[in-house]
Amino acid sequence: MIPRRIGLSLAAGLASAFLLGACGSSNGTGSSAAAPAAPATSATPDPATSAPAAVSSSPVSGQPATTAVVTARTAQGLGSIVTDDKGLTLYRYDKDQPNPSKWTCSGACTKTWLPVIVPESVQTSGVEKSLLGTVHRNGMTQLTLAGWPLYRYIGDTAAGQTNGQGKDGEWYAVTPAGQKSQVTG
Repeated sequence: MIPRRIGLSLAAGLASAFLLGACGSSNGTGSSAAAPAAPATSATPDPATSAPAAVSSSPVSGQPATTAVVTARTAQGLGSIVTDDKGLTLYRYDKDQPNPSKWTCSGACTKTWLPVIVPESVQTSGVEKSLLGTVHRNGMTQLTLAGWPLYRYIGDTAAGQTNGQGKDGEWYAVTPAGQKSQVTG
């Protein structure tokens, strides 16, 4: 019973450390290539049947993830966009800097726009592996695509939602090429 309590306390402490680190206010710079990834497959996998068997990339669970997954999917009205392993849309912020990668969303911003923190490796499906990279953020590693730091929107609660698209005229779902998605006709 005591080892279980120690494990739960350790998990809670790690989760707290990740959350506090994400709320820092200093800008991080630097970039490096993402760890080796699996080869790309289909550009528009069926979300119901193609969910990769991977550990969640969310650090909040208290358990360190070993693999993150980014996938290109088709979103109604936006064309091809990038999602995480749960099908949640990934976004880029116009105020960030792509080359060299530099994030500007910090403090209260990260409570609405959650930085995509990645573990040791990233698998891709429909996203060019060479476009992936990372930027250091308060002791953690944030995923970048074509140099742009990536985020999840707190208002997207289910796979396939794009509620953050165009928010404040600065937040856009990211395309597999790292561009901001535009509404299609």
